[in-house]
Amino acid sequence: MDTEAQLAYGIFWALYAVAFVVFFYMVTRLFRLIPLYALRTLLQAALVVIFLTPVESSEAVNWWIPAWLHAGYEGILGNADEAARAFFNLGLASLAMLLVWILDLVRYRLVRK
Repeated sequence: MDTEAQLAYGIFWALYAVAFVVFFYMVTRLFRLIPLYALRTLLQAALVVIFLTPVESSEAVNWWIPAWLHAGYEGILGNADEAARAFFNLGLASLAMLLVWILDLVRYRLVRK
């Protein structure tokens, strides 16, 4: 890939990260209405997993794209293998985030005592 394409790639990820931070902040403010800490943090963890899990592009070497976007695009095109690879990354990220969420609940319980 040429320099212009690399610059566009960097700009995309910078804008995507800023947009996610703004979106996460706004949705987290809405989640404050939920009285259960465990449910609030589970929904926040789900947002992080869904929107921030990357998958390596099959089109360009060493380019990473959001897994939800890749899975949806490849699913629409009918490329089930690529969509499954993206969903596999989402599954691994979900398992890792589930562990973090459980550890956070343990921390929350120990601090609240």
